[in-house]
Amino acid sequence: MQTLGNIINRYIRAVTLFLVAALLALILYLQTAHERRQAYAAATETFYQIGQVLEKNQAELTEIKSAYRQTCLHNAEAIAYMIEDNPSVLSSVEGLKEIAALMEVDEIHIFDTAGRIYAGTHPEYYNYTFDSGDQMRFFKPMLTDKSLRLVQRITPNTAEAKLMQYSALWSKNEAFIVQVGMEPVNVLKATEKNELSYIFSLFRVNPDANYYAVHKYSGIVVGSTDLSCVGKNLSEIGPDLDKVASHDKGFHADMNGERSYCVFMEIGENYIGRILSCRNLYRRILPTTIALAICLITIAMILSYVVTHYLNRYVVEGIRSINEKLHSIAQGNLDEIVDIQSSMELAELSGYINRMKKSILDNSRKMSYVLDKTNMYIGVYEYNRHMKRVRVTEHVPRILALETGEAKRLCADYRAFGEFITDLRKNPLPDETCVFASRDRYVKLDEVIDDGEIFGVIIDVTEEIVKRKKIEAERDFDPLTGLYNRRGLDNRLSTLFGSTETLGHSAVVMIDTDNLKMINDTYGHDAGDIYLKEIARLFRDFEPNNCVGARLGGDEFVLFLYGYDNERELTDAVALLADLENHNFTDLGDQIRVPLRFSLGYSLAGQSADYEKLMKEADEKMYENKKMRKGL
Repeated sequence: MQTLGNIINRYIRAVTLFLVAALLALILYLQTAHERRQAYAAATETFYQIGQVLEKNQAELTEIKSAYRQTCLHNAEAIAYMIEDNPSVLSSVEGLKEIAALMEVDEIHIFDTAGRIYAGTHPEYYNYTFDSGDQMRFFKPMLTDKSLRLVQRITPNTAEAKLMQYSALWSKNEAFIVQVGMEPVNVLKATEKNELSYIFSLFRVNPDANYYAVHKYSGIVVGSTDLSCVGKNLSEIGPDLDKVASHDKGFHADMNGERSYCVFMEIGENYIGRILSCRNLYRRILPTTIALAICLITIAMILSYVVTHYLNRYVVEGIRSINEKLHSIAQGNLDEIVDIQSSMELAELSGYINRMKKSILDNSRKMSYVLDKTNMYIGVYEYNRHMKRVRVTEHVPRILALETGEAKRLCADYRAFGEFITDLRKNPLPDETCVFASRDRYVKLDEVIDDGEIFGVIIDVTEEIVKRKKIEAERDFDPLTGLYNRRGLDNRLSTLFGSTETLGHSAVVMIDTDNLKMINDTYGHDAGDIYLKEIARLFRDFEPNNCVGARLGGDEFVLFLYGYDNERELTDAVALLADLENHNFTDLGDQIRVPLRFSLGYSLAGQSADYEKLMKEADEKMYENKKMRKGL
């Protein structure tokens, strides 16, 4: 067995290690949370800057597009004037190319009034019409409205799918339509500046972080610092789109097979994300935690040594001395004096032990005197594992109804006596404390167990219990049927409704006996009593663990069903109860056999129902049932 000093030392070490571990866990949690907050702050700052750049670039792009549209339209207007001034140029491809070079345009197409190309810098496009493709069809309204001056947005042309911007207008004499095509070089350069992958490269201050732009409707990666991911669906390389949309404060997820911390923000039609691997995010935590752990463990070891040294010197040694003195007293040396002065507390404890020892001796003498003088049947026994026999007072065998030989056998071996007491405790009296049935008696048993010492007191309470049971029976039970009367029912239901766990699904069933008046008038009241007792027997035997039955008076009964798992089981039980009258008969004497008949109504109870109200509802349903059975 371990010494107190060892126990205290182990306890202090365990507590110290626990506190160190708890503190390290807290610091680790705080560091982790701090790193996440830092990563989130860096991400939101970058997102803000990206938003500003996108907004600026978009404004610049819009301005360039607008200027380019105007330039394209002005070029078409100027070329129309040149051709009107020199119509012969329409028959010369080289002449038109010179005009195109002069005006710095890439294509010139001349449409007739039917919308067909018949001249231009690219003969391969001759005979194309406004119906030759979606790009050409844009200009078809000009055939019906000659006042239109149209500039098409940048789009792939019909023949080569090359990005072009076309403008078209009617000549002043309305003899032909001039269409000018220009490659939008400046627009495309400005558009490239708005590419998310390009913008991400400008903000990649931390090389460990990757940026992604994900279309918020399709989930397609439209831009990234990792170009291999562009064009893929986000769910192929990391979290799904729903998780991105629902976690705007950052979250952990696997990205490209590596556990990462992800922060996304909605900008325009995209979710912009900053992804940092957990390996890089938390790389500073481990060395910091190890250094801190070494410091804390060193401090804890020093404090543990100081505290345990003090406890061993001033507490443990004093307790050990007191323990030796108490062991001597327990062996019967009641003259032993405890006097430990190593500390004020132990000195006080020594004084209290000496006074307690004196009080025990005095009380023992007083108790022996009282037990000898009293007329009550009180027995006392005592034993422990160090002595084989059991010491008992003279009343113990009589209280336990032991014969002389049996009493001697039990008292000769403390193990046999202990088994007898254990068997006695297996028959507790309900609603009583420490009262047990022993053969034809009721005994109250109290034991004190202290370090293997067992001291017990036995009192014969048979007369008291019998009287009380008789009073309770007369007060709470109907003498004819043995069921509860109204008072007993109220007491029992008050207890049940006070415990909703026991109550479960429950119902009140009101029952009125049929044909009792006819039996009394025909066969006499003795036969009527037999009839009532047989009815009561049906109710008493019905679901004995889940049913409380009572006779309210005359031929009225009430049953309370409780403890069912669900309403279906409860209603099935009521149905079985109603079916009892179809299978039960009773003999009234003189070979008279009559069926047991009754009407009933029931009301289902909730967890906190008023049973008085339930009885009233059930009573009303019972009378409705009785009227129906009588055909009224």
